[in-house]
Amino acid sequence: MDRQSDIGRPRDSRAPLRLLSILAFLALWAGAAALAASPEVPGPVQVFGFLVKEAASGELFYHLTVTLARVAAAFLIAMFIGTAIGVVMGQSRNADRLLDPWVILLLNLPALVVIVLCYIWIGLTEAAAVTAVAINKIPNVVVTLREGARALDPKLTEMARVFRFSRGRMLRHVVLPQLLPFIAAAGRSGLALIWKIVLVVELLGRSNGVGFQIHLYFQLFDVAAILGYALAFVCVMLLIEFLAVQPLETHLNRWRPRAASRAA
Repeated sequence: MDRQSDIGRPRDSRAPLRLLSILAFLALWAGAAALAASPEVPGPVQVFGFLVKEAASGELFYHLTVTLARVAAAFLIAMFIGTAIGVVMGQSRNADRLLDPWVILLLNLPALVVIVLCYIWIGLTEAAAVTAVAINKIPNVVVTLREGARALDPKLTEMARVFRFSRGRMLRHVVLPQLLPFIAAAGRSGLALIWKIVLVVELLGRSNGVGFQIHLYFQLFDVAAILGYALAFVCVMLLIEFLAVQPLETHLNRWRPRAASRAA
């Protein structure tokens, strides 16, 4: 009943609940800090005060921008390569059998190992950082798009052949509309995974970015600074999720009434 009642409910009606949830989180945080009464457990006031100081100096926006650029580069590379491989594996049994062990290997290879190897083999460069993040994400995209390619409706493909669609029209009007929900799902989960790996990459081998700042303030035992940078980047990613990812996913699923209703 609750799920059915949510269908068709305006998105704006959920804003008060989300605001209430945020206020409850801040209250719990402030209460825990007051009970701890320790510099190692700073409250919201101390953390937000640090963020205001960093924003005024320009350091906060600089490091956020650098990290977001790495996230965007790794995301685009992983989505492009992973989509291409996933579609091929989903449409060809031989390709699936050939590449499946590689996908399983990469899925189970720890991200830390990939990062360290990329830094050793390529060097402490931007190329190594972005490559390490993309490699960690590509197998997840492959798995999602492989399932999407397997789910393609053969009747639609046959109809397109009867009407003598060119490869370009086939891809645009038959294949892509069916794959778009899977691409959106891979992108949404990938974004959440990639930015976390980017922070580890920056912590291990870069001289800027949110991960580097967290590592720097960890050495100084400045918990307020660590929480401040972490919270700032989480807020940025939440804005991307609510303002870009979710509306795009709803738009791509508009031809699926049930899926669109759930996404809304």
